[in-house]
Amino acid sequence: MNRAYAAPAPHAPAELDSLLLWPAIGLLLMGLVMVYSSSIAMAEGSRFTGNQSAYFLFRHAVFLTVGLVAGVMAFQIPLRLWQQAAPWLFLAGVVLLLLVLIPHVGRSVNGAQRWIGLGPINLQPSELMKLFVVLYAADYTTRKLDDMGSFLRGFGPMALVMVLVGFLLLKEPDFGALVVILCIATGILFLGGINARVFGVLVVVLAVSFVIMIWVSPYRRERIFGFMDPWQDAFGKGYQLSHALIAFGRGEWFGVGLGASVEKLFYLPEAHTDFLLAVIAEELGFVGVCVVVGLFALLVQRSFVIGRQALVLGRVHSGLVAQGIGIWLGVQGFINMGVNMGLLPTKGLTLPLMSFGGSGIVANCLALGILLRVDWENRQLMRGQQV
Repeated sequence: MNRAYAAPAPHAPAELDSLLLWPAIGLLLMGLVMVYSSSIAMAEGSRFTGNQSAYFLFRHAVFLTVGLVAGVMAFQIPLRLWQQAAPWLFLAGVVLLLLVLIPHVGRSVNGAQRWIGLGPINLQPSELMKLFVVLYAADYTTRKLDDMGSFLRGFGPMALVMVLVGFLLLKEPDFGALVVILCIATGILFLGGINARVFGVLVVVLAVSFVIMIWVSPYRRERIFGFMDPWQDAFGKGYQLSHALIAFGRGEWFGVGLGASVEKLFYLPEAHTDFLLAVIAEELGFVGVCVVVGLFALLVQRSFVIGRQALVLGRVHSGLVAQGIGIWLGVQGFINMGVNMGLLPTKGLTLPLMSFGGSGIVANCLALGILLRVDWENRQLMRGQQV
Protein backbone atom coordinates (compact mmCIF):
# COMPACT_ATOMS: atom_id res chain seq x y z
CA MET A 1 0.00 0.00 0.00
CA ASN A 2 1.43 3.31 -1.07
CA ARG A 3 1.45 6.08 1.47
CA ALA A 4 1.41 9.69 0.37
CA TYR A 5 3.68 12.07 2.23
CA ALA A 6 2.93 15.77 2.19
CA ALA A 7 5.91 17.96 1.46
CA PRO A 8 7.01 19.89 4.56
CA ALA A 9 5.76 23.45 4.57
CA PRO A 10 8.53 25.99 4.05
CA HIS A 11 9.49 27.95 7.11
CA ALA A 12 8.26 31.51 7.00
CA PRO A 13 11.08 34.03 7.27
CA ALA A 14 11.53 35.55 10.69
CA GLU A 15 9.83 38.86 11.41
CA LEU A 16 13.04 40.40 12.76
CA ASP A 17 16.78 39.94 12.38
CA SER A 18 17.87 37.86 15.37
CA LEU A 19 21.52 38.81 14.73
CA LEU A 20 20.50 42.40 15.39
CA LEU A 21 18.02 41.89 18.21
CA TRP A 22 19.97 39.54 20.49
CA PRO A 23 23.31 41.43 20.46
CA ALA A 24 21.42 44.61 21.32
CA ILE A 25 19.60 42.91 24.20
CA GLY A 26 22.88 41.35 25.33
CA LEU A 27 24.63 44.73 25.47
CA LEU A 28 21.72 46.34 27.36
CA LEU A 29 21.59 43.59 29.97
CA MET A 30 25.36 43.38 30.32
CA GLY A 31 25.39 47.15 30.77
CA LEU A 32 22.83 46.89 33.58
CA VAL A 33 24.99 44.35 35.44
CA MET A 34 28.23 46.29 34.94
CA VAL A 35 26.72 49.65 35.90
CA TYR A 36 25.72 48.09 39.22
CA SER A 37 29.11 46.47 39.71
CA SER A 38 31.05 49.64 38.84
CA SER A 39 28.90 52.02 40.90
CA ILE A 40 28.18 50.11 44.10
CA ALA A 41 31.16 51.49 46.03
CA MET A 42 30.47 55.09 45.01
CA ALA A 43 26.77 54.72 45.84
CA GLU A 44 27.53 53.32 49.29
CA GLY A 45 30.03 56.07 50.07
CA SER A 46 28.04 59.11 48.96
CA ARG A 47 25.52 61.11 50.96
CA PHE A 48 24.07 62.28 47.63
CA THR A 49 22.82 58.74 47.00
CA GLY A 50 21.71 58.23 50.57
CA ASN A 51 24.47 55.61 50.95
CA GLN A 52 22.26 53.17 49.04
CA SER A 53 24.34 50.58 47.20
CA ALA A 54 21.66 50.00 44.54
CA TYR A 55 21.08 53.70 43.82
CA PHE A 56 22.57 53.69 40.31
CA LEU A 57 21.24 50.19 39.57
CA PHE A 58 17.68 51.30 40.32
CA ARG A 59 17.97 54.48 38.25
CA HIS A 60 19.60 52.67 35.34
CA ALA A 61 16.88 50.00 35.44
CA VAL A 62 14.23 52.73 35.31
CA PHE A 63 15.99 54.45 32.40
CA LEU A 64 16.33 51.12 30.61
CA THR A 65 12.64 50.34 31.12
CA VAL A 66 11.64 53.76 29.78
CA GLY A 67 14.03 53.31 26.87
CA LEU A 68 12.65 49.87 25.97
CA VAL A 69 9.07 51.18 26.08
CA ALA A 70 10.11 54.13 23.90
CA GLY A 71 11.87 51.75 21.51
CA VAL A 72 8.76 49.56 21.19
CA MET A 73 6.68 52.68 20.49
CA ALA A 74 9.20 53.88 17.90
CA PHE A 75 8.99 50.48 16.22
CA GLN A 76 5.26 50.99 15.67
CA ILE A 77 5.80 54.16 13.61
CA PRO A 78 6.32 53.70 9.84
CA LEU A 79 9.53 55.13 8.39
CA ARG A 80 7.56 57.45 6.12
CA LEU A 81 6.21 59.20 9.22
CA TRP A 82 9.72 59.46 10.69
CA GLN A 83 10.82 61.04 7.42
CA GLN A 84 7.99 63.57 7.53
CA ALA A 85 8.82 64.44 11.13
CA ALA A 86 12.60 64.62 10.61
CA PRO A 87 12.90 68.42 9.97
CA TRP A 88 10.65 69.19 12.94
CA LEU A 89 12.55 66.83 15.24
CA PHE A 90 15.82 68.45 14.15
CA LEU A 91 14.37 71.90 14.87
CA ALA A 92 13.23 70.70 18.30
CA GLY A 93 16.78 69.45 18.94
CA VAL A 94 18.22 72.88 18.07
CA VAL A 95 15.73 74.54 20.45
CA LEU A 96 16.79 72.15 23.24
CA LEU A 97 20.47 72.96 22.59
CA LEU A 98 19.59 76.63 22.93
CA LEU A 99 17.61 76.08 26.13
CA VAL A 100 20.46 74.23 27.80
CA LEU A 101 22.62 77.37 27.50
CA ILE A 102 20.09 79.59 29.31
CA PRO A 103 21.08 80.28 32.95
CA HIS A 104 18.84 78.59 35.53
CA VAL A 105 17.44 76.33 32.78
CA GLY A 106 20.57 74.38 31.88
CA ARG A 107 22.40 72.52 34.64
CA SER A 108 26.17 72.56 34.94
CA VAL A 109 28.22 69.55 36.07
CA ASN A 110 32.03 69.58 36.24
CA GLY A 111 32.16 72.86 34.32
CA ALA A 112 29.98 71.68 31.42
CA GLN A 113 26.42 72.94 30.94
CA ARG A 114 24.85 70.04 29.03
CA TRP A 115 21.68 69.16 30.93
CA ILE A 116 18.16 70.51 31.41
CA GLY A 117 16.71 69.79 34.81
CA LEU A 118 13.32 68.05 34.77
CA GLY A 119 12.66 67.43 38.43
CA PRO A 120 14.59 64.35 39.61
CA ILE A 121 16.10 63.68 36.17
CA ASN A 122 18.37 65.55 33.78
CA LEU A 123 17.75 65.68 30.04
CA GLN A 124 20.87 65.82 27.85
CA PRO A 125 19.78 67.31 24.50
CA SER A 126 22.99 66.33 22.69
CA GLU A 127 22.08 62.64 23.08
CA LEU A 128 18.69 63.12 21.42
CA MET A 129 20.32 65.34 18.80
CA LYS A 130 22.38 62.40 17.56
CA LEU A 131 19.18 60.56 16.64
CA PHE A 132 17.60 63.69 15.16
CA VAL A 133 20.67 64.26 12.99
CA VAL A 134 20.44 60.70 11.67
CA LEU A 135 16.81 61.24 10.65
CA TYR A 136 17.36 64.75 9.27
CA ALA A 137 20.55 63.96 7.33
CA ALA A 138 18.87 60.90 5.78
CA ASP A 139 15.81 62.96 4.82
CA TYR A 140 17.97 65.80 3.46
CA THR A 141 20.13 63.45 1.39
CA THR A 142 17.07 61.66 0.01
CA ARG A 143 15.55 64.96 -1.12
CA LYS A 144 18.85 66.18 -2.57
CA LEU A 145 19.97 63.02 -4.37
CA ASP A 146 20.08 64.81 -7.74
CA ASP A 147 22.16 67.66 -6.24
CA MET A 148 24.78 65.61 -4.40
CA GLY A 149 27.37 66.49 -7.03
CA SER A 150 26.94 70.21 -6.39
CA PHE A 151 28.74 71.98 -3.55
CA LEU A 152 26.24 74.82 -3.20
CA ARG A 153 22.99 72.90 -3.69
CA GLY A 154 24.03 69.57 -2.18
CA PHE A 155 26.52 70.21 0.59
CA GLY A 156 26.08 73.91 1.36
CA PRO A 157 22.70 73.89 3.20
CA MET A 158 23.70 70.90 5.35
CA ALA A 159 27.01 72.57 6.17
CA LEU A 160 25.21 75.68 7.46
CA VAL A 161 22.94 73.78 9.84
CA MET A 162 25.86 71.67 11.07
CA VAL A 163 27.84 74.84 11.80
CA LEU A 164 24.91 76.05 13.91
CA VAL A 165 24.71 72.75 15.81
CA GLY A 166 28.48 72.71 16.24
CA PHE A 167 28.49 76.24 17.66
CA LEU A 168 25.81 75.34 20.22
CA LEU A 169 27.62 72.15 21.26
CA LEU A 170 30.93 73.98 21.69
CA LYS A 171 29.21 76.53 23.93
CA GLU A 172 28.27 73.79 26.42
CA PRO A 173 31.03 72.53 25.73
CA ASP A 174 30.47 68.99 24.39
CA PHE A 175 33.28 68.31 21.94
CA GLY A 176 32.70 64.56 21.99
CA ALA A 177 29.06 64.85 20.90
CA LEU A 178 30.13 67.29 18.18
CA VAL A 179 32.59 64.74 16.76
CA VAL A 180 29.94 61.99 16.72
CA ILE A 181 27.28 64.23 15.13
CA LEU A 182 29.65 65.43 12.41
CA CYS A 183 30.65 61.84 11.67
CA ILE A 184 26.97 60.90 11.35
CA ALA A 185 26.16 63.80 9.02
CA THR A 186 29.23 63.43 6.80
CA GLY A 187 28.88 59.64 6.73
CA ILE A 188 25.28 59.81 5.52
CA LEU A 189 26.21 62.43 2.90
CA PHE A 190 29.01 60.16 1.69
CA LEU A 191 26.71 57.14 1.49
CA GLY A 192 24.16 59.30 -0.32
CA GLY A 193 26.64 59.98 -3.11
CA ILE A 194 28.16 63.36 -2.31
CA ASN A 195 30.80 64.52 -4.79
CA ALA A 196 34.11 62.79 -3.94
CA ARG A 197 36.12 66.00 -4.32
CA VAL A 198 33.72 67.91 -2.05
CA PHE A 199 33.90 65.09 0.50
CA GLY A 200 37.72 65.12 0.43
CA VAL A 201 37.79 68.88 1.00
CA LEU A 202 35.26 68.45 3.82
CA VAL A 203 37.44 65.85 5.58
CA VAL A 204 40.49 68.13 5.35
CA VAL A 205 38.54 71.15 6.63
CA LEU A 206 37.14 69.16 9.57
CA ALA A 207 40.57 67.79 10.47
CA VAL A 208 42.13 71.29 10.43
CA SER A 209 39.19 72.67 12.42
CA PHE A 210 39.58 69.99 15.10
CA VAL A 211 43.30 70.76 15.41
CA ILE A 212 42.56 74.47 15.79
CA MET A 213 39.81 73.86 18.38
CA ILE A 214 42.17 71.68 20.40
CA TRP A 215 45.06 74.14 20.17
CA VAL A 216 43.08 77.24 21.22
CA SER A 217 41.50 75.44 24.19
CA PRO A 218 43.85 74.96 27.18
CA TYR A 219 41.88 72.08 28.72
CA ARG A 220 41.77 70.20 25.41
CA ARG A 221 45.53 70.69 25.00
CA GLU A 222 46.05 69.28 28.49
CA ARG A 223 44.02 66.22 27.57
CA ILE A 224 46.15 65.65 24.47
CA PHE A 225 49.38 65.96 26.45
CA GLY A 226 48.00 63.67 29.16
CA PHE A 227 47.01 61.13 26.52
CA MET A 228 50.48 61.12 24.94
CA ASP A 229 52.18 60.17 28.23
CA PRO A 230 49.72 59.58 31.09
CA TRP A 231 52.47 58.35 33.43
CA GLN A 232 54.33 61.66 33.27
CA ASP A 233 51.63 63.20 35.47
CA ALA A 234 49.75 60.17 36.75
CA PHE A 235 48.17 62.14 39.62
CA GLY A 236 47.18 65.09 37.43
CA LYS A 237 46.23 65.29 33.76
CA GLY A 238 46.99 61.59 33.22
CA TYR A 239 45.02 60.36 36.24
CA GLN A 240 41.97 58.88 34.49
CA LEU A 241 43.89 57.20 31.72
CA SER A 242 46.57 55.78 33.99
CA HIS A 243 43.96 54.14 36.23
CA ALA A 244 42.05 52.84 33.20
CA LEU A 245 45.25 51.22 31.96
CA ILE A 246 45.88 49.73 35.41
CA ALA A 247 42.37 48.23 35.27
CA PHE A 248 43.11 46.66 31.88
CA GLY A 249 46.40 45.30 33.17
CA ARG A 250 44.86 43.77 36.29
CA GLY A 251 42.17 42.00 34.26
CA GLU A 252 44.60 39.95 32.18
CA TRP A 253 42.82 37.15 30.25
CA PHE A 254 39.75 36.29 32.34
CA GLY A 255 39.52 39.14 34.86
CA VAL A 256 39.60 39.27 38.64
CA GLY A 257 35.93 38.28 38.87
CA LEU A 258 32.60 40.08 38.67
CA GLY A 259 32.39 42.65 41.47
CA ALA A 260 36.06 42.31 42.45
CA SER A 261 37.41 45.44 40.73
CA VAL A 262 39.74 47.59 42.81
CA GLU A 263 39.85 50.56 40.44
CA LYS A 264 36.13 51.25 40.93
CA LEU A 265 36.83 51.86 44.65
CA PHE A 266 37.20 55.64 44.19
CA TYR A 267 40.35 55.34 42.06
CA LEU A 268 38.89 55.43 38.54
CA PRO A 269 36.62 58.48 38.00
CA GLU A 270 33.38 58.01 36.06
CA ALA A 271 33.68 54.23 36.34
CA HIS A 272 29.95 53.70 35.64
CA THR A 273 29.78 56.13 32.70
CA ASP A 274 32.77 57.05 30.52
CA PHE A 275 35.12 54.33 31.83
CA LEU A 276 32.73 51.39 32.14
CA LEU A 277 34.82 49.35 29.69
CA ALA A 278 37.85 49.63 31.99
CA VAL A 279 35.86 48.01 34.80
CA ILE A 280 34.68 45.32 32.39
CA ALA A 281 38.32 44.71 31.45
CA GLU A 282 39.36 44.42 35.09
CA GLU A 283 36.52 42.16 36.20
CA LEU A 284 35.94 40.07 33.05
CA GLY A 285 39.35 40.36 31.43
CA PHE A 286 40.38 40.32 27.80
CA VAL A 287 37.64 37.79 27.05
CA GLY A 288 34.95 40.10 28.42
CA VAL A 289 36.24 43.03 26.38
CA CYS A 290 36.29 40.85 23.24
CA VAL A 291 32.66 39.89 23.86
CA VAL A 292 31.65 43.57 24.09
CA VAL A 293 33.64 44.51 20.98
CA GLY A 294 32.22 41.53 19.10
CA LEU A 295 28.63 42.41 19.98
CA PHE A 296 29.13 46.01 18.86
CA ALA A 297 30.78 44.88 15.63
CA LEU A 298 27.86 42.56 14.89
CA LEU A 299 25.36 45.30 15.68
CA VAL A 300 27.05 47.76 13.31
CA GLN A 301 27.44 45.12 10.60
CA ARG A 302 23.74 44.24 10.73
CA SER A 303 22.84 47.94 10.59
CA PHE A 304 24.69 48.29 7.30
CA VAL A 305 23.26 45.02 5.94
CA ILE A 306 19.72 46.18 6.75
CA GLY A 307 20.45 49.58 5.24
CA ARG A 308 21.84 47.99 2.09
CA GLN A 309 18.75 45.78 1.77
CA ALA A 310 16.51 48.84 2.06
CA LEU A 311 18.48 50.61 -0.68
CA VAL A 312 18.13 47.55 -2.95
CA LEU A 313 14.37 47.73 -2.38
CA GLY A 314 14.39 51.39 -3.42
CA ARG A 315 13.87 52.73 0.12
CA VAL A 316 16.63 55.33 0.16
CA HIS A 317 15.61 57.17 3.32
CA SER A 318 15.16 53.97 5.32
CA GLY A 319 18.50 52.64 4.10
CA LEU A 320 20.35 55.81 5.06
CA VAL A 321 18.65 55.89 8.47
CA ALA A 322 19.77 52.31 9.21
CA GLN A 323 23.32 52.99 8.10
CA GLY A 324 23.35 56.32 9.95
CA ILE A 325 22.43 54.51 13.17
CA GLY A 326 25.26 52.07 12.45
CA ILE A 327 27.67 54.99 12.03
CA TRP A 328 26.47 56.55 15.29
CA LEU A 329 26.82 53.41 17.42
CA GLY A 330 30.06 52.41 15.71
CA VAL A 331 31.80 55.79 15.97
CA GLN A 332 30.74 56.49 19.55
CA GLY A 333 31.57 52.96 20.65
CA PHE A 334 34.97 53.13 18.94
CA ILE A 335 35.82 56.48 20.56
CA ASN A 336 34.79 55.32 24.03
CA MET A 337 36.74 52.07 23.70
CA GLY A 338 39.75 53.93 22.29
CA VAL A 339 39.71 56.34 25.23
CA ASN A 340 39.50 53.50 27.75
CA MET A 341 42.40 51.68 26.10
CA GLY A 342 44.58 54.77 25.76
CA LEU A 343 44.34 54.81 21.96
CA LEU A 344 42.47 58.15 21.85
CA PRO A 345 42.52 61.29 24.03
CA THR A 346 40.06 61.37 26.93
CA LYS A 347 36.57 62.48 25.85
CA GLY A 348 33.30 62.65 27.74
CA LEU A 349 31.50 60.01 25.68
CA THR A 350 29.64 57.08 27.16
CA LEU A 351 29.60 53.53 25.82
CA PRO A 352 26.32 53.21 23.84
CA LEU A 353 23.67 50.86 25.22
CA MET A 354 25.77 50.12 28.32
CA SER A 355 26.93 53.18 30.29
CA PHE A 356 24.81 54.86 32.96
CA GLY A 357 22.81 57.82 31.68
CA GLY A 358 19.10 58.23 31.06
CA SER A 359 19.18 60.40 27.94
CA GLY A 360 21.77 58.19 26.26
CA ILE A 361 19.96 54.92 27.00
CA VAL A 362 16.58 56.28 25.84
CA ALA A 363 18.10 57.70 22.63
CA ASN A 364 19.89 54.39 21.94
CA CYS A 365 16.70 52.38 22.47
CA LEU A 366 14.75 54.72 20.19
CA ALA A 367 17.41 54.21 17.52
CA LEU A 368 17.19 50.42 17.92
CA GLY A 369 13.41 50.57 17.61
CA ILE A 370 13.69 52.53 14.35
CA LEU A 371 16.40 50.20 13.06
CA LEU A 372 14.25 47.15 13.77
CA ARG A 373 11.37 48.89 12.00
CA VAL A 374 13.53 49.33 8.88
CA ASP A 375 14.34 45.62 8.99
CA TRP A 376 10.68 44.67 9.53
CA GLU A 377 9.50 46.83 6.62
CA ASN A 378 12.20 45.29 4.40
CA ARG A 379 10.91 41.81 5.23
CA GLN A 380 7.29 42.80 4.61
CA LEU A 381 8.17 44.18 1.18
CA MET A 382 10.12 41.03 0.30
CA ARG A 383 6.96 39.05 1.14
CA GLY A 384 5.04 41.24 -1.32
CA GLN A 385 3.13 43.09 1.38
CA GLN A 386 2.66 46.83 1.65
CA VAL A 387 4.04 48.83 4.57
